[in-house]
Amino acid sequence: MTGTERRNQIVERIRKNDVAVSGTILAKEFEVSRQVIVQDIALIRAAGYDIISTHRGYLLNEPISVNRVFKVQHTDEQTEEELYSIVDLGGTVANVMVNHKVYGQMEAELNINSRKKAKDFIDDIKSGKSSPLKNITSNYHYHKVVADSEETLDMIEETLQEKGFLVTAN
Repeated sequence: MTGTERRNQIVERIRKNDVAVSGTILAKEFEVSRQVIVQDIALIRAAGYDIISTHRGYLLNEPISVNRVFKVQHTDEQTEEELYSIVDLGGTVANVMVNHKVYGQMEAELNINSRKKAKDFIDDIKSGKSSPLKNITSNYHYHKVVADSEETLDMIEETLQEKGFLVTAN
């Protein structure tokens, strides 16, 4: 196993644990010295991972996020209301996707997580530079929405349903 492979596995091992993982345990699992683990942790941090050292071991400080894909339909005029409904409840509209009968699946990254970003997106559309992707599929489209919990996604789903934007399967 290369050092890079070991470091990737260390990150996954720490990520999957609910409690801190000691350097001694990692050293035994990967059959290396404790000093090698300390060096690996330094390199993992340098690669951008936020590893926290505690007296009980290492923890990975990552934001917890979940996501769900919603099938929605609305008019151009309702786009702002749809986006605000999602971001006001703590969601991020990661993308928009459509399934075109000729072109297949088309997707665009959005990463809209605030009213300001939603307004900027709406302003870009209104400027005439482009039209919403949903317009090529009779307003039907999908959004991958990212949030901090399933409960937040449930609230977003309920709100989209109440406003008549959510398309439910028949």
